[in-house]
Amino acid sequence: GGIALTAWALRRSGMRRRVVACRMVAFTVLLYAVYMASLVIFGLGLDSGILSGPAPFGLTVFPALLGGAAITVFLLIALVPSDVERRLARWAKGGHQPKLAQWARKLATVPASTATGVRMAIGIIRSRDPGGLGAIGWWAFDMATLWACFHAFGSPPPLGVLVMGYFVGMLANLLPIPGGIGGVEGGMIGAFIAFGVPSGLAVVAVLTYRAFSFWLPTIPGAIAYFQLRKTVARWSEERHLAERGLGSP
Repeated sequence: GGIALTAWALRRSGMRRRVVACRMVAFTVLLYAVYMASLVIFGLGLDSGILSGPAPFGLTVFPALLGGAAITVFLLIALVPSDVERRLARWAKGGHQPKLAQWARKLATVPASTATGVRMAIGIIRSRDPGGLGAIGWWAFDMATLWACFHAFGSPPPLGVLVMGYFVGMLANLLPIPGGIGGVEGGMIGAFIAFGVPSGLAVVAVLTYRAFSFWLPTIPGAIAYFQLRKTVARWSEERHLAERGLGSP
């Protein structure tokens, strides 16, 4: 939902659809590359004993394999040729099937845009652009909030357990539940209990964390949403006036 809203606002600002798609893919890849890499590093770190804490297979090695598979898939996507649309269209035209060529070009926009976005994300990482650190900061500060909630009611779990319990619980966002409400809380509480965290501490810490991290931000988020709608309406009016020669965007 957040990605869809961002894409809608960028389109209304005048940015081309293809540019929006590629940059949103790059943003998502950068953000979730940290997620998947953390699953691999901390999952294998706990399993090997490098990091302290219990290491149940289903909460360490299995998520690490999942993260490694996701990273591999997106690295392979980056290998999709940048001119895949033209190649498919030329192949279809070669068979004297103009309708097939048109459909091939439309369908090819998805892998082409995805591959371009992945390459863009890789380029940001390779260039060591300081802005890329925002992806790490986003997850780190969110987990710091969770650590503070554990600290407020008892002893926080070891770093490796905190990271894996957080990320494994966040996998509940894949469930078809609006905003992950209920699913994330349950998944995260269950993960920490499986790691040996006392159930009472896990429940109160996770619920408090979600109150700070998820529920409170909805207030300024709702205000920002209505402000955004006004801004988008102003953009539309300015473009309409510019087209009529009555103003400038």
